[in-house]
Amino acid sequence: MALSVLDTAPVVEGSTAREALRNAVDLASLADSLGYRRYWVAEHHGMKGVASCATSVIISEVAGATTRIRVGSGGILLPNHPPILIAEQFGTLEIFHPGRIDLGVGRAPGGSKKVVERVRPEVDRNAKSLTEQIEELLQYFSPPQPGGINVVPAVGNVPEIWMLGSGSESAALAGSLGLRYAFAAHLNPDAAVDAVHKYRSRFTAARDGHAPYVVLAVPVIAAETDSRAEWLAGSIRLKILSRRLGKRIRLPSPVDAAAYPYSDDERGRLAELTPGYVIGGPETIREGLQAVIDKTNANELIVTSPIFDHVARRQSYQILAGVGSRLRLEHSNSQQARSSTAAG
Repeated sequence: MALSVLDTAPVVEGSTAREALRNAVDLASLADSLGYRRYWVAEHHGMKGVASCATSVIISEVAGATTRIRVGSGGILLPNHPPILIAEQFGTLEIFHPGRIDLGVGRAPGGSKKVVERVRPEVDRNAKSLTEQIEELLQYFSPPQPGGINVVPAVGNVPEIWMLGSGSESAALAGSLGLRYAFAAHLNPDAAVDAVHKYRSRFTAARDGHAPYVVLAVPVIAAETDSRAEWLAGSIRLKILSRRLGKRIRLPSPVDAAAYPYSDDERGRLAELTPGYVIGGPETIREGLQAVIDKTNANELIVTSPIFDHVARRQSYQILAGVGSRLRLEHSNSQQARSSTAAG
């Protein structure tokens, strides 16, 4: 079973953006050595706990520091950018790192309204529909029609292009455009099954002949034992709790999370704060991820691990890499992929 990494370059409590981005490159290098298929970075703006803002710059640095793993965006938020600039950037990345670049696009704002307005004014973000923006982006990777625009580094240098989303609307759009689809189950786990089904049912012939393909983003916190993993998960649970209470904080240490003065009600509901998370030792992780695969029939899992300590986060991905070889795809999924390829 293919496993990949989704990273936001988290700026945890007490750290800096410099440390976060250096950790991102280190994690990507580790993932490369462990056999992960791809490493994606997100796009966010104005969030004090996230350093992945200049997405294409991070991709360039990571691709240069690795040798095998695919590197890409999870994702570029297309309304924030003129499509021609994204085509230029990712065509250039594909030139420097041929066959290793992924371009995942989405439409979430990626920050507060105040911040996103500075990134690109709303009138420009909404001047065209998302479908129109994607189609414009795609055309720049092909030779221009007479009188068209020649986006020099993009023409013929095509990254693997993905549609990202967390609901059925994005799934339907990805299918209708014949794109690969990445579903954000870490944000909306309850909608995963419906979204994957809608994507596959709406899938039309792909531009490059690929079959329907789904990557599912899953949050995982792995450790040597279940109890250790639960302790590490205290960090993200306190962060989520604080957000629900109207206070945005950076990811705290598990020590601080354990010492937090929870009310009796809050303490009793801590586990409910992380729906869709797979938390535990190696066997618990295997069982949890296999359940996700069996339920959604996803082709690949891309894992995000909100762990405070970078060493512990590295260890989580090391444990996960060992688990990956014991995960299996449902037969129906493989059969469907073969049938779709034949039909295309």
